[in-house]
Amino acid sequence: MKARAWRLRTRLLEWHNRPLVMGILNVTPDSFSDGGQYLDPEAALDRALELEAEGADILDLGGESTRPGSVPITPETELGRILPVLQKLQGRLKIPLSVDTWKSQVAQAALEYGAEIINDVSAGRWDARLWPTVARQRAGYVLMHALVQPGAARETPAYGDVTADVVDFLGKFLARAEENGMALESIVCDPGLGFGKTLNHNLSLLRDLQAFERLGRPILVGLSRKSFLKLIGGAEALEITHELALAWSAAFGASIWRVHDVPAAIRAARVVGALGRGAETA
Repeated sequence: MKARAWRLRTRLLEWHNRPLVMGILNVTPDSFSDGGQYLDPEAALDRALELEAEGADILDLGGESTRPGSVPITPETELGRILPVLQKLQGRLKIPLSVDTWKSQVAQAALEYGAEIINDVSAGRWDARLWPTVARQRAGYVLMHALVQPGAARETPAYGDVTADVVDFLGKFLARAEENGMALESIVCDPGLGFGKTLNHNLSLLRDLQAFERLGRPILVGLSRKSFLKLIGGAEALEITHELALAWSAAFGASIWRVHDVPAAIRAARVVGALGRGAETA
């Protein structure tokens, strides 16, 4: 049976007739799409409120780029970027706040400042204290598959069967997370499109997205401005290619879309809902 709810720290998110839209706010100098635009906390606050007004169901704040070739930063540097924004956001948002980090120190501070979700690209592998931190705070959690840590030496990704391998990975780490005190109803799964995957790997995962239903948890997809979409339709057609890929993902099981362009995603989500697929796939 498909999961229709996500338990956060202070509320329950439920699906009705369309996917939920998670709006991205990067406060980084080097993110591939919007790096440097929102380094000023006031600019970041304005953008956060704008994303909410545009219809975002969740705000995802990130202080470290995970683009290919990115350079890892210390927890202190990451906190220096996001804490001023978190302070300004306190009491200002009606929608849940997610923080994109794999570091326990950053997660702890973010949760203390009102974040309700930790969006973790590492699946708890790179900081042994992260899962206990999330479990202790009863926070929502995004469990994502990534082949290697961002910044690691790049090699050609290799899988036996990419879909089977990623489903197996997420299933094993769901079980481990539960063993570490995290409630399954607080977790959603992300196949990590673009993270250690070739064009064909990404297409296979999208084509076989229904295979992730066996995990029994909602599926989040991050397709926004991914380079493999440019390879398919060209950079000039990225917006329409992205919306088409989002609609496909919803038809085959995605319940949450992580995006930069919230108005376009909301338009696509309404179409999906009107056609009835949002309710069926949530």
